[in-house]
Amino acid sequence: QVQLVESGGGLVQAGGSLKLSCAVSGLTFSNTAMGWFRQATGKEREFVAAISRRGGSRDYGDSVKGRFSISRDNAKNTVYLQMNSLKPEDTAVYYCAAARINYYSAYEGDYAYWGQGTQVTVSS
Repeated sequence: QVQLVESGGGLVQAGGSLKLSCAVSGLTFSNTAMGWFRQATGKEREFVAAISRRGGSRDYGDSVKGRFSISRDNAKNTVYLQMNSLKPEDTAVYYCAAARINYYSAYEGDYAYWGQGTQVTVSS
């Protein structure tokens, strides 16, 4: 059974930082591209970041480029999202996802497995 468990969300002031983690089990993590998405209340789910299987390639949504950084530790079966210079508009539930394909993608349809999400709230 594939499980993705996010942690690290919380309440932070604008300009602050948070680091999300996503622990993955039940699949061969080192062969799986990973992504982060987010969904704010009343809005569609939005691509945040993605990383290739070995971590050599990354992609980011336009709204987070230069502020967020995705990384992974294949020895720990964990993917991370470092979020800096947070803004109130970053407030959302953040989801990690495991790709069904062999490369990273910004398209949520390319992801087969999803975590339960972790809430990030940025106060102004």
